[in-house]
Amino acid sequence: MVNKKNVNKKANRKKVPAAAAKVEPQVVEHIGIVRNDPYLEPYEQAIRGRHDHALWKIDQLTRHGKQTLSDFANGYEYFGLHRTDTGWVFREWAPHATDIYLVGDFSSWKEQETYRCRRIEGTDNWQLTLPADALSHGQLYKMHVKWDGGEGERIPAWANRVVQDEKTHIFSAQVWAPKTPYRWVSKPLTPQTKPLLIYECHIGMAQDEEKVGSYSEFRQQVLPRIVRDGYNAIQIMAIQEHPYYGSFGYHVSSFFAPSSRFGTPEELKELIDEAHSHGVAVIMDIVHSHAVKNEVEGLGNLAGDPNQYFYPGDRHEHPAWDSLCFDYGKDNVVHFLLSNCKYWLEEFHFDGFRFDGVTSMLYYSHGLGEAFTNYADYFNGHQDDNAICYLTLANRLIHEVNPHAITIAEEVSGMPGLAARFEDGGYGFDYRMAMNIPDYWIKIIKERRDEDWKPSSLFWEVTNRRKDEKTISYCESHDQALVGDKTIIFRLIDADMYWHFKKGDENGNEPSSPSAAMQTHSLAACKMRWRAVLSCRVRKNSIFMKCF
Repeated sequence: MVNKKNVNKKANRKKVPAAAAKVEPQVVEHIGIVRNDPYLEPYEQAIRGRHDHALWKIDQLTRHGKQTLSDFANGYEYFGLHRTDTGWVFREWAPHATDIYLVGDFSSWKEQETYRCRRIEGTDNWQLTLPADALSHGQLYKMHVKWDGGEGERIPAWANRVVQDEKTHIFSAQVWAPKTPYRWVSKPLTPQTKPLLIYECHIGMAQDEEKVGSYSEFRQQVLPRIVRDGYNAIQIMAIQEHPYYGSFGYHVSSFFAPSSRFGTPEELKELIDEAHSHGVAVIMDIVHSHAVKNEVEGLGNLAGDPNQYFYPGDRHEHPAWDSLCFDYGKDNVVHFLLSNCKYWLEEFHFDGFRFDGVTSMLYYSHGLGEAFTNYADYFNGHQDDNAICYLTLANRLIHEVNPHAITIAEEVSGMPGLAARFEDGGYGFDYRMAMNIPDYWIKIIKERRDEDWKPSSLFWEVTNRRKDEKTISYCESHDQALVGDKTIIFRLIDADMYWHFKKGDENGNEPSSPSAAMQTHSLAACKMRWRAVLSCRVRKNSIFMKCF
């Protein structure tokens, strides 16, 4: 007999699947630098935004992949003065100009119709074509530019040779087209980077004589010492032409002209060629963070618009450097700067760049008055996304032109991702400078007795870095040795450097005696040896640098 009660209970039961499907937790695919550093996760949207901005700009500049970034950066082959098969051609970007003449030795520095440029229809570019006999190698020239409400003599923005008259001290562009181009002897160099040992130098100040040194003197007298000392790279300051020698080359006026104070372009090429023959890479200290204010020599008011190359309004001038700040949001400015990178790589065979003043570029404040105490300080809206995009593009271009090139960021704020791979959401620099270390060495030498040095503090300073970004460690550079300070060796020895620095000088047991100086030497050597042990331990992500 069937129990109806049980049947009804069974009928009222809901059907349950034999095996309910498990809900798997969703896996979030983080961008590389966030994956390497989970503390960046709250800022991943901003990191991706900057990365996407660079991708968008690359797509735009390459015309959706129809050309390469290297193709885009060929401006130096188009603009400026060039010799052609039939004569000469000159071009300049001058949106606000109403008339442009070339004036110079060839025209007695007067306007002549023969040397009058014409605006290329539908563009902001001006052009002048001349027969072969209209110009000759070595002649001086400038532009005479007119605009609504004014006019003035200007050195062309793309000039590749600029010289200063020894008597009048006036700068002029110079026609530079030797009959025999320089012939490179050495093969392209692949820099040694395990480790990379950099010797920082300034051509003009690297001589014993009380004068401005030359490219040739450096090649003959200084380079052999660098090679003997075991360095495999030199980093040269003050290559780009600058009106004021005392700026150490950081107030640039002519970005495509190697400084004529030190010699000819061919002599610079010979220096680089010779360095390469010894396996020494040559890194250029490039200045794209700002430009000199000068209007006659520089870009300050090239053709009636002070903002042609630079930001308008409050961002026009750098408050600390008395210079002008590039507008990285303008395609023509990006074209100018990227072409500048490629120019030095291709024409002079530089092996890479140390980008000056990167902190100033990254922030609206130029990093002035900012503390940078936590990650939020790098993603709070105070950053110049246009500058970040430009730096990313510059690294992409440089490594596209030369995959072995070295790029170094002089940056003090600690911006995450600066020296991380572009594919990981970084800006693509190969190295960042550990600028805390030289400041630390100076601080403890100046303010603490040797007995008060703390090994734990030393260890922290020389190893405190991001694991996915290679770092340059160094004791001092020109920032410490030249700019209102003195070198570490002078801090250790001081006046005894002048009076008791020869063998056999025995002067008693006074604190300033040679024996005391030698004790200081020994103590310093001991400390440096201990630091070298630390350097060996962190060599994977470090390189070492010395200032001359």
